[in-house]
Amino acid sequence: MTETVVTPGSQSALRQANERRVVEVLRSEGTLTQAELARATGLSAASVSNIVRGLRAVGTVSVRDTSSNGRRARAVTLVRSPGAVAAVDFTAGRVAVAIGDSGGTMLSREEIAYDVAADPGRSVRRAAWLVETALMRSRIDLSSVSLVVASVPGPVDPGTGEVGGISCVPRWAGFRPAEALSERLGVEVVAENDANLAVLAEQHGGAGAGAEHVIHLVINEGVGAGIVVAGQLFRGAGGTAGEVGHIALDPRGQVCRCGNRGCLETFVGSRYLLDMLPQTAEIARGPEPARIQDLVAAARAGNPGCRRVVAEAGNALGQGVAIMANLFNPERVIVGGPLSEAGDLLLDPMYRSMEMGALGSALERLELVPSGIGRDASLRGALRMAAVRIG
Repeated sequence: MTETVVTPGSQSALRQANERRVVEVLRSEGTLTQAELARATGLSAASVSNIVRGLRAVGTVSVRDTSSNGRRARAVTLVRSPGAVAAVDFTAGRVAVAIGDSGGTMLSREEIAYDVAADPGRSVRRAAWLVETALMRSRIDLSSVSLVVASVPGPVDPGTGEVGGISCVPRWAGFRPAEALSERLGVEVVAENDANLAVLAEQHGGAGAGAEHVIHLVINEGVGAGIVVAGQLFRGAGGTAGEVGHIALDPRGQVCRCGNRGCLETFVGSRYLLDMLPQTAEIARGPEPARIQDLVAAARAGNPGCRRVVAEAGNALGQGVAIMANLFNPERVIVGGPLSEAGDLLLDPMYRSMEMGALGSALERLELVPSGIGRDASLRGALRMAAVRIG
């Protein structure tokens, strides 16, 4: 008789196969005792006990005491599918990664500063390294990751996965981040626009909860919008729905990176706002380049010039949102990004401008609110999308 040699790798694969067998039986049959699971799967009682113990530890199953044929037994119920998901958030100056369980709950998070705009290939390699680091620190094996969703600061063609030509990362134009990241990790990857992911997160557990018609503005280098209509994400024919930063407000205004003049982005994008900083503001004279967070802090502290910059940004945003309100008639407009931390200093002039440009009926049921999640909205939205896709 030839002895079968079981290597550590094959033992791990066998255990994963047995776990899948137990989960599939629970999914099809419902709650079963451990003895019933052993009979249904053909596994030994000891193997089922070990597998159930591991699944319970990660929250995949629940176990309760019961009785069967007059004897004490343990009933096992499937709570959620096993496995993990991962999210990657690319912004112009950083890469953030989150690991989540199969329900999309964030288990761990890692972030590094990185010049993402400079080189898409290197950015993907850095992101892959960060995913592997986060998994290692969470003690989760890469083989248990079912899906990765990558957030990109630009439009993504839903058919090809290519990043569009007009974004705050122009060197990414034509690049396919999902394909590149999948090759590095050996896991399925989906790429999605950051604002689209942010609105999913806000609708699920943030400022958009309970609303079916939502617009989420993400204001940073540019201005993007995630749009949910009748509970469904609206991407448009080629993935460019929500590129509201290129709504034309002034045909004689500044030239935008898209080639047109007077786009909304030229009034509220971070580069344009920081160029408007009054020289009397201390942050304009500091040794380090000023950030939007510095502008907001100075405005909240009462600096009149900084307050004027924020108010004029709110006025321009209101003009753009008024057009969107007439088109989509949303219940809620959520404002996210660093500028939103100005609160009423931004939202009050924004709403007054909306009143001047939108139909009364479009504003009648509309709420204007700040983000309920903040800077991690896109990252959490990516986890949410991954969980829904594998569920």
